[in-house]
Amino acid sequence: LSTHHHLIQSHSLSPSDLLRITMSIPSRLPRPMTPPGVAPPENRIAASKLSFGVVCSSNINRSMEAHVVLGNAGLRVESYGTGSQVRLPGRSAMEPQIFKFGTPYEDMYKSLAATQEDAAFFIKNGILQLCRRGAAVKKAPQRWQDMESSFVGQHDVVIAFEERIFDAVVEDLQLREPTEDFSPMHVICLDTKDNPHEAALQGKIALELCWLLEEAGDELVIKAPEIVEAFQEERMTHTPIKVLYQLCYL
Repeated sequence: LSTHHHLIQSHSLSPSDLLRITMSIPSRLPRPMTPPGVAPPENRIAASKLSFGVVCSSNINRSMEAHVVLGNAGLRVESYGTGSQVRLPGRSAMEPQIFKFGTPYEDMYKSLAATQEDAAFFIKNGILQLCRRGAAVKKAPQRWQDMESSFVGQHDVVIAFEERIFDAVVEDLQLREPTEDFSPMHVICLDTKDNPHEAALQGKIALELCWLLEEAGDELVIKAPEIVEAFQEERMTHTPIKVLYQLCYL
């Protein structure tokens, strides 16, 4: 997240109400109900054919939004970050909150809400809400480059939400030793500003693209470039986005 960006402003509850609600985090939270979008009729019953990876910098905003949206729609999905550390907006651009990958979202939440003053600040800028959502979906942020090839190699499609993240994923795949399966992996960039509003919009756009790729099935290697190109042309008419595509093998 951009360390200087003010995120979610909460106006409906008083500060005391917000503190009461967010000062503790249950051991298990219900999965967030992000509007999943309507699946094509032919895909509503069948299980997800493809495995999707979604990637941003810190695995807490853009990739987690997509993780929830795709997961709620019934797709098989995992989320990752590519940064060296999990960086969250602090009290100024020069004071980001930094955590190691693998730190549970629940621990991040407790650290950021250690005092009432801290809790009030991180409610106001939206970070505690993101930590709560993360804890409801999985234990901790995962770093793409640190994952075993056998794990990331399960993905048929990887969506990165920024060009530099797309480049990092492609470079990482090129540096890895090929697996025995040496399977194709379609890496796509949907460039997205790092704030919750843009992440929510792009999560729905990503879902639309994923359903189109699902329909390609066994012909994905042949059809993916055409699907991505047509999707960008259609989307550029009302939501300008930068789309990149690279076919890799692992």
